[in-house]
Amino acid sequence: MSRSRRFLDERARGDGMKLIDERGKTSVLDHEISQLTKIRSNPHERMRHLLPGKGKEPVSSVKMLAAREGNYTGRGRFSSSDRCHLLSRYLPTNGPSVVDQMRSCAYVSQFSTDGSLFVAGFQESHIRIYNVDQGWKIQKDIRAKSLRWTITDTSLSPDQRFLVYSSISPIVHIVDVGSGMKQSVANVTEIHEGLEFSSPTYDYDNYTFGIFSVKFSTDGRELVAGSSDSSIYVYDLEAKRLSLRIPAHTSDVNAVCFADETGHLIYSGSDDSLCKVWDRRCFGTREQAAGVLFGHLEGITYVDTRGDGRYLISNGKDQAIKLWDIRKMSSNINYSPGPRSYDWDYRWMDYPEHVRNKRNPHDLSLSTYKGHSVLRTLIRCYFSPAHSTGQKFIYTGSSDSSVYIYDVVSRAQVAKLDYHQEPVRDCNWHPYYPTLVSSGWDGIIAKWEFSGTDTSPLPKKPLSRRWRRS
Repeated sequence: MSRSRRFLDERARGDGMKLIDERGKTSVLDHEISQLTKIRSNPHERMRHLLPGKGKEPVSSVKMLAAREGNYTGRGRFSSSDRCHLLSRYLPTNGPSVVDQMRSCAYVSQFSTDGSLFVAGFQESHIRIYNVDQGWKIQKDIRAKSLRWTITDTSLSPDQRFLVYSSISPIVHIVDVGSGMKQSVANVTEIHEGLEFSSPTYDYDNYTFGIFSVKFSTDGRELVAGSSDSSIYVYDLEAKRLSLRIPAHTSDVNAVCFADETGHLIYSGSDDSLCKVWDRRCFGTREQAAGVLFGHLEGITYVDTRGDGRYLISNGKDQAIKLWDIRKMSSNINYSPGPRSYDWDYRWMDYPEHVRNKRNPHDLSLSTYKGHSVLRTLIRCYFSPAHSTGQKFIYTGSSDSSVYIYDVVSRAQVAKLDYHQEPVRDCNWHPYYPTLVSSGWDGIIAKWEFSGTDTSPLPKKPLSRRWRRS
């Protein structure tokens, strides 16, 4: 039995693991999200009571399959929580196998909503789209236009017809994924239409800001973007114009996303160490945040939504992930964290030891997850998939070249994936299968899976390369 599997079995037999929190007290996450997570990932009540034994969890896979065939629950099939109870025990920790390797740093990666495509963006203008269902063959090889330093973000439309990519410029380019052209060189073999997020300019050297984050809305009609001019932008794709600009923060907006399928709520995270919630239904003459979430001590590198319009997580340069409930947000939209008392730059300095255990006295977060490293670049974090795990895990890249997986409720680290020789800036979990792909600054796209065995030979590690600054 693998170590991660053994931990999960032990974890599920109790009511929760007691851990030492930042204040030196034992605690578990005692909140509504804890119950929601259990509801999504525990077996059906009748399944537990009708099976032989004392109803302890986790219920073995064999017993659950036997109960399904015997129609113990009267449903004739697994419920979604039964499925999550089974699949969440099989973490994608075996491997990895190398999907691809480029000469430049891998910055972003993303599965499509159905898991059939995978997108990877590299520093030296390359974006590759792999067809997962056809053995990870390269379906489209894109050479970006007007690249400044790196591809900062990519996003696939929900219908998988279009891909947008951003760089450190106010122009987002859109590519037709569905065209028959495999090699897509900007404005040579295909048109990469530029979506202008600022006043029109033709002077490449005089761009006033760059875009760090861009995401499609669930209906595919809008884009939301976060920029280096401290603003949030919303672009109307049908009207082909910018529909909203919000002067949102006092520093770079490193991450944005729509909170749920309605598109009304937007989450943002900034180098000013704040997460903010924006409700477009409430915008009047003044475009103000609906609320502020403070608790990080340093800038925020990424935010991810649980998709329910209530919960989100953020990765911070204070070397921590925080879980938030927007119902606990502050209405003090003018809150400003005080200046730090030490000199530090995450791009080339280690995090000061004397502040590692420091806590924001006004922290509004529900929970904090530590162990990974957020240095050198904007490391990303995510909730695990709802379909296969019930979102019971949080996972993140790390500048120590690893991928970390945490249990949402217990806060415990349940797995650490080691292979890369450079920072892992991004990683993505398949929406349906126990497969996770990590993208490192060593240029390697690595695929981790649950293979059904406890051992899996690792490929030979690549030679170490000098790291680069983001």
